[in-house]
Amino acid sequence: MTTNITENAAIAAAEALHRFYGLAKHQAWDVKNLSWGKIALVPETSGSPAKRERRQALWRSVITQQLQADELAVQVSVQLQTASSDAEARLYYSTMTQDEARHYEAWSRLIAEAGGLCEPDPYLMKLGKMVLDANSIEEKVWLLQVTFEGLVIPRFRQIAMSAPGTILAEICNKLTIDDGIHHGAGVSYERILLPRTTTRIKRRIEKLSAKMWPLYVQHILWRPRERAIVGSLMQDYDAAMIHSHKASVLKLADDFGLSVDLID
Repeated sequence: MTTNITENAAIAAAEALHRFYGLAKHQAWDVKNLSWGKIALVPETSGSPAKRERRQALWRSVITQQLQADELAVQVSVQLQTASSDAEARLYYSTMTQDEARHYEAWSRLIAEAGGLCEPDPYLMKLGKMVLDANSIEEKVWLLQVTFEGLVIPRFRQIAMSAPGTILAEICNKLTIDDGIHHGAGVSYERILLPRTTTRIKRRIEKLSAKMWPLYVQHILWRPRERAIVGSLMQDYDAAMIHSHKASVLKLADDFGLSVDLID
């Protein structure tokens, strides 16, 4: 009976993965078709040249962080496509690698037109290395798609709300949809992978999650010098986000039968 339930769950997950593949193809977009030259790149500010420059630098730091994240996502998505042994997954990852490359292209063009890169996020670099260096596809899917891409969606919405009528908001709205698909596909694929993997790999996922969490909290709290002035103003928001994200990760772990302990 248990075997039949497991097989049925795997079939349902494979069908869901195929649906996400079709959805990803339908939602594909072209960077050149964004509203370049028709709307502002980032929110524009009145006032002295120094004030406008500070605000521009703040937005450039936001874009830099997103570019950095998608540079890592491009590399991991290629790893996933190479490592996947299931036909439905290989098909899906053919779209995800294109998505991540498109995201990187969009952020690259935006940061170039907005004035150039700012200080990189050191904790994001460490999180990215953790995913890239993970030994198994189960660990990579868990960290990138199930965890990070699920958690970043509210962040895209928050940026878009803070920058209405801009190219920045336009890109964030696109990525809210794309990363929602990536997250859903990752959850579906993990439902195929984990039931057939070893106990050792499951324990590694639990240990990686515990190791990841303090770095993720530091990533949320970190502010580059261009955004240092808003750090104190965002304390309550950051604390609420960390609490919400922690609850989300713990719920996902429980859904997959994993025992995860997250210590800030």
